[in-house]
Amino acid sequence: MDSFSFLFGSFVAYFCFTDVILVTSQFFLGVCMNYLGDERDAPSRGADRRRKAFPDPSGRQRWLQQPPPSPTSSDLHHRTSSPHGHSGAGWREAVAAAAGALRAGGLVAVPTDTVYGVACLAQDPAAVRSIYRLKGRRGGKPLAICLGDVDRLYRYCRVEVPDQLLRDLLPGPVTVVLRRSEELNKDLNPFTPLVGVRVPNHPFIRELARACSGPLALTSANISCQGSTLMVSEFQDLWPQLSLIIDGGQIGDAQSPEARLGSTVVDLSVSGKFAIIRPGCALTSTVEILRQKYGLVPESSEDFRL
Repeated sequence: MDSFSFLFGSFVAYFCFTDVILVTSQFFLGVCMNYLGDERDAPSRGADRRRKAFPDPSGRQRWLQQPPPSPTSSDLHHRTSSPHGHSGAGWREAVAAAAGALRAGGLVAVPTDTVYGVACLAQDPAAVRSIYRLKGRRGGKPLAICLGDVDRLYRYCRVEVPDQLLRDLLPGPVTVVLRRSEELNKDLNPFTPLVGVRVPNHPFIRELARACSGPLALTSANISCQGSTLMVSEFQDLWPQLSLIIDGGQIGDAQSPEARLGSTVVDLSVSGKFAIIRPGCALTSTVEILRQKYGLVPESSEDFRL
């Protein structure tokens, strides 16, 4: 029997890389062999994860918690069975650490239901500017906000569609674009009256969003115009500028052509109509819901581009 097979639960460890705290989320309950056996399919990644299983020379350790399974193309709109997330001590400590970093004005890398993202507090103008600098993003390109639950959306947006329509799409890999309310930070996307809203189908980021008093600003963890990332190792160039990294393991199937498409972005700001801004990974199911179930009419949109 492998010497690691007796380990289970979660333990906390911190790994410093150029002032970056790397937080790796993996549960060891029943998955130790899979965790250390990745080298059978990806030798270099497996070897790297084996090193991560040990404390660094300073004696500090990192979180190890199992990430939730990524949704497949057949259940992109399926809600999580536990809407309030996991309850383990390691999970709560990871959420608390990430929330603390965000409240301090930091940028935190997080897994989502599509690709890895970088989040900050949307109501913090300085943090929002930091995200633009991190990505090398032009100022006229908007950021989406991320919420833990659909109910919170009404505080920051003016909704022109039925509540059940939103709940048919969210939580899920969809960004809905709506008219913003006065509650939203005026320095966030000041050039447009619209805002994109995400409620990802991923328990960690939803729990993190609930732990923060306001919405998160969320963007993909990559330099602008570069490909989306499915593992934390794919955005190492950003690590020095991040306050915290939550490693949820690989997201989805890296070999799938749809794996890096990101969320489907749909404009729902006009009553009775919709416009696809970005096809993303859930285009077919989104259009079916909007047209067949709710009778919305498609049109083009030029006002908002993620």
